Amino acid sequence: MTDWIEHRRPDGEIVGWMRPVDDRFEVIDLLGRPVGEPTDWLSGEERLEEAGIGYLADPWSLTLEPGRAIRVRIAEVSPSGIRVKLDDFGDMTAPQLYYDLEFPAPVSLVEWGGSDR
Repeated sequence: MTDWIEHRRPDGEIVGWMRPVDDRFEVIDLLGRPVGEPTDWLSGEERLEEAGIGYLADPWSLTLEPGRAIRVRIAEVSPSGIRVKLDDFGDMTAPQLYYDLEFPAPVSLVEWGGSDR
């Protein structure tokens, strides 16, 4: 990660990184996952800005063991780790159940509905 270059929106919010790969750049989202194929710098910036950060608020699926996946929401994300919580669908009385994941996000975490970024 030492060669990753932060990319921020005009308001200062980080939206991802660019990692030099030969004469191109690998675009990396906030979950530490590559977004598409390596590209030139400007196209990479556009890709990150287009993706934004809204996808972090979407529901996600976390596979706990083969055949057992749960619906979760991302609570925290940083290069030091990712924290997701069981989706309680807004029930204020539901117990808060969190799962701590490594960074980059493991393959067991995918967007709800089965596709990953």
